[in-house]
Order: sequence, then C-alpha cells, then structure tokens
Amino acid sequence: MTNVKVAIWGFGAMGQGMARMILGKTGAEIVGICDRNAARQGKGMYEVLGAKGDQPDVQIINDIDKVVTSKGCDVVLLCTDSFTAKAFEKIEILANKGVNIITIAEEMSYPAAQQPELAAKIDELAKKNGISVLGTGINPGLVMDLLAVVLSACMTDVTKVMCKRVNSLSPFGPTVMREQGVGLSMDEFNEGLKNHTVAGHVGFAESVAMIAEGLGIETDEFKQQMVPIVTDIDRKSPYGFAAAGNLAGVNMTAQAYKDGKVVIDMYHPQQIEPEMVGVATGDYVELTGTPPVSMAIKPEIDGGLGTIAMGVNCIPQVINADPGLITMLDIPVPRAIMGDFRKLIKEGKKIAK
Repeated sequence: MTNVKVAIWGFGAMGQGMARMILGKTGAEIVGICDRNAARQGKGMYEVLGAKGDQPDVQIINDIDKVVTSKGCDVVLLCTDSFTAKAFEKIEILANKGVNIITIAEEMSYPAAQQPELAAKIDELAKKNGISVLGTGINPGLVMDLLAVVLSACMTDVTKVMCKRVNSLSPFGPTVMREQGVGLSMDEFNEGLKNHTVAGHVGFAESVAMIAEGLGIETDEFKQQMVPIVTDIDRKSPYGFAAAGNLAGVNMTAQAYKDGKVVIDMYHPQQIEPEMVGVATGDYVELTGTPPVSMAIKPEIDGGLGTIAMGVNCIPQVINADPGLITMLDIPVPRAIMGDFRKLIKEGKKIAK
C-alpha cells in the first residue's frame, strides 16, 4: 500500500511537532516542507529536528510550488497564521494544486463566523478542485467547542453552555508572548489594544458559532472582553518575562446572548507560570439542562501537543471528506491513530502515487 503523503507549510514549533509525530506513525510519510525561516532553509528535516527516522530525509525550502504537487501529496498541514484573511492566499494556492488542507489558523476553525465571504470563496475553491479544507487545533477545535457539542449528546435539552480553559503560556514562543501582552506595562498594554498588537485569544467567535450550529442554539448578540493579568512578582518562562507590576498574560471572556440572556459563556485566562501565584490550570465544560453535565480536566490539556495531535489525527478524515470547506462538526469523531493511517482511507479516495 502507498503511504499517505503529507507536506508541511511552516516549520516552527507546531510544524516540527507534527513532523515528529508523523515519523513515529505507520502509513504516513512526509514528502515536502516549506518554510520561510532562512536559518532552516536548505537543511534536512532530520537536522532541524535533531532526530533520525526510517523515512527519506526532506530538504526544507521556501518554494511551495516545488514542495507540493497533486501527484506527490495527499494533504498539506498548514502551520502558519491565525487569521482567515492572512491564511487565504496560502489556502488558495494549495487548493488550486488539488491537495487537501488542514490548517491550525484559529479563525479557520469556523471562518464563516467573521469572514463569511472568504469562507464562501474557500468552499467554492475546494469544491472546484475536489479537495477538503479543515481548520482545527486544541482551542478552537476541541476543548472549548467540539467537546461541549459531543458531551451534549447525552442530554434531552440544553439551555446554557459554559466552557472554561485556564492555561499556561509558558511553553509558547516569542510570537505568543507578544500577542498575549506578556511583559508589557499597563500603558503599553493599552496602546497595544489601540493598535491591535495585543490580540489575546483568537477564536472565541469561531467556537461560539460552532457550538451554536452543533446544538441548534439561536443567538442574537456576541460580546468579547480582554482584561490584563498583572503579576505582583517577577515571573520568567523560556520565552517570556514579566516583572512585578507588568502583564503576565490576559484574561479573555466572551458571551453569546439570546433575548438578553447568556446562552454560551466562555472564560479563558492565560498567563506565564500561573503556578507561581497559586493558579491551577484546567479545562472545564458545564452544560445546563437535562441532565446537567459537568466535566473537569486537571491540569489543562497541553496546548502545543494537543494542537499537533489534532492536526495529524484528522488527516484520514479530511482525505475521506466530501470536497469543500468543512469544520470539526462535519467529520467523524477525531481520535488518536495508533494503527496504520492507510487502513483508515476509504476505498476510491485519492492517494498520491
């Protein structure tokens, strides 16, 4: 049987993590890597990973036209960008090459929530070229949306959904530190809000829309808030530092309303080294209805590893899916793949030669 052939676009922490995961699996093979980082270009995959494997080595280049062809690739793991508008150009290029796409851009988990016109264009491109496009990750993609939808299956009615993720930013790199305001003074934070350099969590609108569609909940208003988390002690992580009096992160909250009542409630405080101030991490879902459901996962699901796994574990479902723009609501239940990837591909679905 021919291996499932995978290319990776973006070889930072997430792309490298996905490569390591694939190298440990049966029936999937990395056939190309595209990355714009000059320090990585021209090097072999194993050199950058600091690892060895049984698969042929792959040279990292910054030319997607040479990395990806429909005859040599089944799916591309797109590990760049957070926003649909920024990811669209890359998605368009890949769709026109006739390859399936899995992206970890947060807004792509449910792009119709904020970019309905681009979502329609992506859907049209995907159908025209006979491929599927999926946005996924740990959050959005699982813990604050899909998990709530799945847990509701045991209920006769649902009147309110609450999702909460208390997580540590410490494992993440410099880009996340900047987006979450780590190390900023209050004046710098307020300026960052004005010029949009402090983004906080990206994906609440998408998670809310996914939950609303999945459960058939009608909403008529959406609100989102971001409040600084100021530390009273110095905190240091591998890529971030927050002096006492500055930001260790931000607390993001959001609500969806129907007739003035909150029907979907979201809480997401995230900071570096939360344990230093007695904050325990965790993931929580509470569903009000019959019967009520309350779930707690302590500590939090690792955000980096979780996103890596979600991307790789969804490969068979995306190859098997009907052409078009899809969400996590459209595919069979995602799960860890401990067997052969090739055995999960439906008969008649394209496998690159």
